[in-house]
Amino acid sequence: MNRYPLWKNIFVIAVLFLGLFYTLPNFFGEAPAVQVSSAKPTLEIDPVADSKRITDALTAAGIEHRGIFSDITGIRLRFVDTDQQMHAKDVIEAKLNPDRQDPSYTVALNLLPNSPQWLTKIRALPMYLGLDLRGGVHFLLEVDMPGAITHRLEAVAGDLRGQLRDKNVRHAGIARAGSTVVLRFRDAAQRDAARSAIQSLNNELQLVERDGGSDDFRLIASLSLLAQQSIREFAIKQNINTLHNRINELGVAEPVIQQQGADRIVVQLPGVQDVAVAKEILGRTATLELRMVEGSPGDQLAVDIAAGRAQAPYGTELYIERRSGRRTKATQAEEGDEMGTPLLLRKQIELTGESLNDAQPGFDENSQPAVHLGLDSAGKRKFCELTRQNVGRHMAILLVEKGKGEVVTAPVIRTEICGGRVQISGSMTTAEANKTALLLRAGALAAPMEIIEERTVGPSLGVDNINKGFNSTLWGFIVIGIFMSVYYMLFGLVSSVALSVNLLLLVALLSLLQATLTLPGIAAMALTLGMAIDSNVLINERIREELRNGSTPQAAIAAGYERAWSTILDSNVTTLIAGTALLIFGSGPIRGFAVVHCLGILTSMFSAILVSRMIINFIYGRRRKLETLSIGQVWKPGNN
Repeated sequence: MNRYPLWKNIFVIAVLFLGLFYTLPNFFGEAPAVQVSSAKPTLEIDPVADSKRITDALTAAGIEHRGIFSDITGIRLRFVDTDQQMHAKDVIEAKLNPDRQDPSYTVALNLLPNSPQWLTKIRALPMYLGLDLRGGVHFLLEVDMPGAITHRLEAVAGDLRGQLRDKNVRHAGIARAGSTVVLRFRDAAQRDAARSAIQSLNNELQLVERDGGSDDFRLIASLSLLAQQSIREFAIKQNINTLHNRINELGVAEPVIQQQGADRIVVQLPGVQDVAVAKEILGRTATLELRMVEGSPGDQLAVDIAAGRAQAPYGTELYIERRSGRRTKATQAEEGDEMGTPLLLRKQIELTGESLNDAQPGFDENSQPAVHLGLDSAGKRKFCELTRQNVGRHMAILLVEKGKGEVVTAPVIRTEICGGRVQISGSMTTAEANKTALLLRAGALAAPMEIIEERTVGPSLGVDNINKGFNSTLWGFIVIGIFMSVYYMLFGLVSSVALSVNLLLLVALLSLLQATLTLPGIAAMALTLGMAIDSNVLINERIREELRNGSTPQAAIAAGYERAWSTILDSNVTTLIAGTALLIFGSGPIRGFAVVHCLGILTSMFSAILVSRMIINFIYGRRRKLETLSIGQVWKPGNN
């Protein structure tokens, strides 16, 4: 008789229950929410302290929230309706940003899943909705790769001047000409000496000799193909990192920022409707500045100026070193006070980010976390002179954005530094060193970008797309279910149940993987319905064939499932190969379609083989005397 072993029944039922749990969050919808994130790169969210300040402010205003969720990236609060959401936004804004001209936090309206807390605790979260289903803004940005190459060549020209000066090699001029750097000399000996010096210090340059006359000996330097490719890859990756940092201010739950082709970046911001604000943030520039500290950090004069008891001396201005946003009891005078260590900085800018080539996290000579900076030739000379004249004093590194500066760190100069490699160390963790290096590298875009395409999808259009996609899938399922029930009777009804389980498991998998559902993904779901029922059709027809050949009903069921398995496997594997190819070589909507398509194939095989067989076993498996099956008309040879 047809019976599953107990372990297999338990396994299938457990999978069904898990599928149900992870599908449920998608039916609760979304609730109005407020998201709080840092508006300054040097300020981190404190999940505990900031959450307490926000909840205390809401309690004092008589506003109740339906849940607060916090991590190091931001704090999110859920509310009953949009009226409470808007009121709460104003209260939180007033509490966290008393100075509206220089906000420290970004308070944005958002949507959060309305799932019960017990589902959230087991990581049962709804799928993310893509731009076409939720509405928002789509940008296609093109990175100016020739501009990145040109910027690098300008830095190379400056480096070559410093290198030749250090080697006492005389030249008649160094200048960039198109995609090359031309070095002129008055005799061949100096050119040969320059060639040897450059080759010993640079492995990214290709050198070619050319003569322009009796006293015009030239050396043409160009970037190697490998160096140019490295610059392009760095520009793309750096711009993507910078865009991620900036878009956090918009409060977008799941932005899409990915490379498209060799020099383009796709940015999709679901839920954002203000194109002007999105453009302003994407195109924002930032610079780095090095200034000397007057006195020492936290001295009495700086404290008095910060407290309003004194005025800053001429040529200086007050800044606050927040040390990556960390606040301690020693620097936090009272609840809600964000004051860090006060610093008096000279207004004179000693060095800018134009001289910075690289910034990488590492360790100092004492194996403590540090940040290592690389300067170009002009920066080396300036920094050498600066450190020589200011040994024992503090130097502040600022990130300047929108005309306002933030102190990233203010290390003390221990000794003269003339090698072009600068080390920032102090009381920082490895994570802080990584973040400081990222801030210094990604304070500005690595190469200019231009918006070449923009689209805005309204929320009403997104809701309309969801309704149409849901209705098409629902009606497709109903029509298939009616046809199968009429044509295959009880077996057709079981096939319809297996088809519904297939959809249940597919949605559960997408939710478990936190995939982003788009309109092509809904199309793949509808296609999965038609493809998944093929497996049940093959099984039912195989059972009919066994009955026509004279097999008993129980033997026909067993043979039908076993002999249809190889055909089902072959057809699904070939389809899976095509879907995998789309997933590997496709991009954007094609990949979204391929993900749902491939997962749908796997869930359809599970539901058609295991789930339908388990149900049939429960119905017919225990019957010892089984004469007929409810599988529709079975035509035997000789029947009219």
